[in-house]
Amino acid sequence: MGSFSRGYGYRFDLSGYFPRAIKTICIACVSVFFVQEVSRLLFHAEGWNFWPAWFGLTPQSVTHGFLWQPITYLFLHGGIGHIFFNLLYLAMFGADLERSWGSRRFYRYYLLCGVGAGLIDVLVRESLVAWKFTSAHTLLDPTIGASGAVYGVLLAVAMVMPNRRVWMFPIPVTMPMWLLVTILGGLEFFLTIGDTGDGISHVCHLGGMLVGYLYLRRGSFLYNYRNFFSDWKKRRMRRKFEVYVRDHRDKPPSRPDNWIN
Repeated sequence: MGSFSRGYGYRFDLSGYFPRAIKTICIACVSVFFVQEVSRLLFHAEGWNFWPAWFGLTPQSVTHGFLWQPITYLFLHGGIGHIFFNLLYLAMFGADLERSWGSRRFYRYYLLCGVGAGLIDVLVRESLVAWKFTSAHTLLDPTIGASGAVYGVLLAVAMVMPNRRVWMFPIPVTMPMWLLVTILGGLEFFLTIGDTGDGISHVCHLGGMLVGYLYLRRGSFLYNYRNFFSDWKKRRMRRKFEVYVRDHRDKPPSRPDNWIN
């Protein structure tokens, strides 16, 4: 969107392309990544490892009081490609969602999916170690990145705008948003089962989608419970009325009329 300022020239404004919440999240992630890179340049491996160790999502740390990690891990990234694609998908698909919902609701949903995805990741890894399916060393591996929240945003777009067409670059093929997210969810599910060892927390991705789905469908769950309770009350009152009618069917009226025809 362009705009003129006092007739002295042309000023290019990105606010029409990137709404406020999207811009704020991208600026925060890029700023933190810049600090990570500066720490690497100044202090080498120790400077880089400081950030995931203290602000990444490490199950053992979370269970020992590092309660800020399910939030702060969303703003750390492991490289240019990692942060680029996360923010690209967030901007491409999240912009229309924020315009539809408003910035405040988008912030709330984004953080809810990100934090929920992190907690699910911690719970799953703790459970796998407790059941002896994996070694306890996995509890020391930090998870970083906004992917869990981004997958939650993708799911929301698929539910709110299911027929939005998506171009599968570079293949000249388009598909509806609901089909794309279904394919992505299926891939993440099978990659989670396969345990490919690619260094990506697929559980976190699925967790973000699961939390987003439960949040968006919470109204229908509550309505179903309310309707079930209401229907139960109606059936109960109907049975009580039928019993009353049956018990008083052959009895005379309690106040017979005084006139005779």
